[in-house]
Amino acid sequence: MNYFARRLEFETDADDVGSALLDGTADFTLIDARSRAAYDAAHLPGALSLPHRGITADTLPDGPIVVYCWGPGCNAATKAAAKIADLGRDVKEMLGGFEYYVREGYPVEGDDAARHNKDQSGLVVLPGETMHGCSLPSERSSSSATPMAPAI
Repeated sequence: MNYFARRLEFETDADDVGSALLDGTADFTLIDARSRAAYDAAHLPGALSLPHRGITADTLPDGPIVVYCWGPGCNAATKAAAKIADLGRDVKEMLGGFEYYVREGYPVEGDDAARHNKDQSGLVVLPGETMHGCSLPSERSSSSATPMAPAI
C-alpha cells in the first residue's frame, strides 16, 4: 500500500466528519481531546469530552472513534489517537481540528457556539461556492469518503 493510502487509514478531515454528521452516515463516536472548558465553550455536535490525559480503556465508548483538538497547531488529538490505538481500538485523527470544522461552516454546540462562524476569507470555501472544504458533494456521499471507511 502506498504512503498516502496508509495515511488515510489513520486520518480523516473536517469536511468528511462534518458531512457525515449532517447526512446521518456517521459510523463513529467523536472525542474532543481538548480541555473540558474548551469543550463547554464549543464542540462538534454529539462529541464526548475526553481530554487526552484522561483516556483509559474504561473511559472509551464502544465502536470506531474520531478524535479532534483545536487545529493544526495542537497535538492533543494525536496524543489521544496514539493512546486509543495502543488500547487496540479503531481510531482516526481529524485533520484541521475544531478550527477547520468551524471555518468550513459546520455547526457547533456549547455555551459560546454562536460566536464561531464560517470562514469569510475565501481560503476554505471560495465566495459563492455551495460546497464545503475540499470534497465535491459526490465524493462526500461515497462510502470511501466517510471518516471510518477503509482507505481507497
